Amino acid sequence: MDNLKFIPFSDIDLSDTFFDSLRANYEGFDAWFQSKAISGAEALVYYEKSTLLDFLYLKDEDEELQLDNISLPKRKRLKVGTFKIERRGTNRGERFIKRILDFAIQHSFPEVYVTMFDDTNELLHLRHFFEQYGFVEVGRKSHNNGRSEAVLLRDMTAFTNNIIQDYPHINRTQGNKYLLAIRPEYHTKLFPDSILNNEHYDCLEDVGPTNSINKIYICWMEGTRQLRQGDKIIIYRTSDHQGPAAYRSVATSVCTVVETKTIDDFQNADEFVRYANKYSVFTERDLRDWYNRKSDFIVIKMLYNLAFQKKVIRKDIIDYAGLCSDERWGILPLSDPQFNQILTLGNADGRYFIN
Repeated sequence: MDNLKFIPFSDIDLSDTFFDSLRANYEGFDAWFQSKAISGAEALVYYEKSTLLDFLYLKDEDEELQLDNISLPKRKRLKVGTFKIERRGTNRGERFIKRILDFAIQHSFPEVYVTMFDDTNELLHLRHFFEQYGFVEVGRKSHNNGRSEAVLLRDMTAFTNNIIQDYPHINRTQGNKYLLAIRPEYHTKLFPDSILNNEHYDCLEDVGPTNSINKIYICWMEGTRQLRQGDKIIIYRTSDHQGPAAYRSVATSVCTVVETKTIDDFQNADEFVRYANKYSVFTERDLRDWYNRKSDFIVIKMLYNLAFQKKVIRKDIIDYAGLCSDERWGILPLSDPQFNQILTLGNADGRYFIN
């Protein structure tokens, strides 16, 4: 894919019409942009066929935060300085939220904040989007033109026990643990940060399932009906048959179950497609066919929390985590020691775990 990358301000065309709305909302935007270019600052951007579609600037701060009626004490904070996404129905906003929160965790920021106008329906939608992932209003900042911005802050050290508001943190004591097998052609599109070294980003498209924090997987495996909200799933990419499964099948990432559904939870095929199509890799034709055949499927909705730094081959899972090689690895319950051992084998970043 991944045209989502950090590049210098000096390599970005300020005359691009993409910036017109930012220029209209923020007085002195051009001068600010040019100062960042001179200083060598970088922005996270997304281009599609040389067209700029998304832009994010992150700023490292360590100062007192002055708001209209309150002053927040000096503290290390990550500021989402400028943030614009062209809405295209591809969940790119979720991918940016993931990048922001991952950056905060990996660089040990205790707080992240964003200021935004919220006086139009579109801006309110953006505000609610941030609030969904744990940002709360701590004050406002007034401007000379009479408009004011909401200041939304996420405390990365406080936890609500809400799996979405605490995202991407993982409460390892909450819920049961499982290993879930997913075929390679579905795995790569669903979990782009867990791509294997021998795969290429150009096989990925700018589509909802690839970009999203939320993932939907549909399967018929026995044992999936027991999944409950808060359960942890280690994603296991099955073999691509390019060599022995002991070395080609790998554990790649950790997800948290949001909910599960069956065909009985949907009134009709249209409702099922609306629910599943946004976050799954399956075609609408497949979805309708499964529903119309009254197929006994399970729909698993989960959060994509963390990609392993090292993929864990099947052989090591057997040798060191003690999983049975004779069982069919569709969905397997994991004990806490097995779960923790796979995390260790995968060099999972401990900063993502609440306990």
